[in-house]
Amino acid sequence: MDFEKNNKELIKKLDDVKYESNGIVDRSNQSIIICRNYLNNYKKEVVKNGFQSIDKEIEFFKRTKQTPLTQLIYYSEIRSFEIQFPKVDTTQQRKYVKKKMSKLNRFFLYNMDFAQYIKSNQTHLDKQYFTRDYFDNLPITSSKFYFQDPDFCTPYDMLLGKLTAYNNFISYLQNRLVSPKKSKHYNDLKVTNEVELQWTSTKTDLTELIYALHHNRVINNGKSDIKEIASALERVLHFDIGDCYKTFAEIKTRKMSRTKFLDDLSDGLTTYINNSEE
Repeated sequence: MDFEKNNKELIKKLDDVKYESNGIVDRSNQSIIICRNYLNNYKKEVVKNGFQSIDKEIEFFKRTKQTPLTQLIYYSEIRSFEIQFPKVDTTQQRKYVKKKMSKLNRFFLYNMDFAQYIKSNQTHLDKQYFTRDYFDNLPITSSKFYFQDPDFCTPYDMLLGKLTAYNNFISYLQNRLVSPKKSKHYNDLKVTNEVELQWTSTKTDLTELIYALHHNRVINNGKSDIKEIASALERVLHFDIGDCYKTFAEIKTRKMSRTKFLDDLSDGLTTYINNSEE
């Protein structure tokens, strides 16, 4: 199975649902079903064929599976939140949002060591965290999932999915927390509550884009530094890029194209333009 191709198809379907659904709850319901179907297909493939190496297994559970898993958790949280959200009384609504955010803060505090491990791009514990051989050796810390299939789960792949999904969910809650009467961007907020932008490619691809924008001086006439551009895109795209300087150093060591993502963007746009002229 071409997991990368399937993940791209998944993102396309989720994107289509944004514009076809009737409100955020309906969108969440449809998105949850889509993600579950993809995860079920991935499970069948993994159980049937396994992995060629430990590195392939780590790659799958640390990255490939995370695409449908993170989206599943994210939309499950939104659905639960919106169904229980108070229908009247602004004070009660804000109180409910703050209570939810406090709960998320406790989650990140409790799992701060693992979060730091991921954010700093460490890999020395990947075998224990993201292979199934250690499923019974490490504690499962993710609540809400009292049973996890040992054939399709590792000790921490679910926790990683929750870390990523909860980061995105926090942005959703922050939009909800803003009072319409006080916000100058209320109309924009209504849109972002329905349609959030989320980077669904890799850290490496986003790093390429950031450096290209910076060195071509297309943002603030080149006066904004790498970190400022990265931080802005992290907020807009709901994505934790990590150490982009380290990632860029890895890009420079490539033996093939050092601008693979930008090349793909150019090729994709050129193909579209050519096809649209036919």
